[in-house]
Amino acid sequence: MKLKLIIPVLILSLLFMACHHDLKPSDTNPFTGLWKLHIMEQKDSVTGNWQEWRKGMQGYILYDGQHNMAVHLTVRGYENTALRFPNFVDTIPLEALKHLTKSYVYFAKYTVDEENGTVEHARISHSNPADWNVKVKRKYTFKGDTLILEPVERQNAGLRLKWVKEP
Repeated sequence: MKLKLIIPVLILSLLFMACHHDLKPSDTNPFTGLWKLHIMEQKDSVTGNWQEWRKGMQGYILYDGQHNMAVHLTVRGYENTALRFPNFVDTIPLEALKHLTKSYVYFAKYTVDEENGTVEHARISHSNPADWNVKVKRKYTFKGDTLILEPVERQNAGLRLKWVKEP
């Protein structure tokens, strides 16, 4: 009689153990998460010193666990304007058009090359139509809760973006 009870309990225990899922995320990808821009800098070609780019930038970059990413950069204070205009219309004031050029957005698939310390963004959309489907590379470094990205392509070389991970 005891054997009849032990066998089903053993089978149920094995089934339970096989169906157990770890509730903690197993993603060890250090890129995953939302990052807020701390500073965007440009390297002085003469002195080699880093200086804040223009009068400051703001934005976010998001990396998910399925190798999708998005970035939105604007000039500091972009949202602090009295300008109001509708979306998806073919006529807005010139001042509004100029303001829109201070916003930079793209979505991409990303691939990490740990050996070379680069991350590639294969853009799938962009606020600038000329940059759709363009691949770009960034050198990357992690320092604590900070991700440092430096564009590799020539037109953006000399820039450095420091992102702090959001909680």
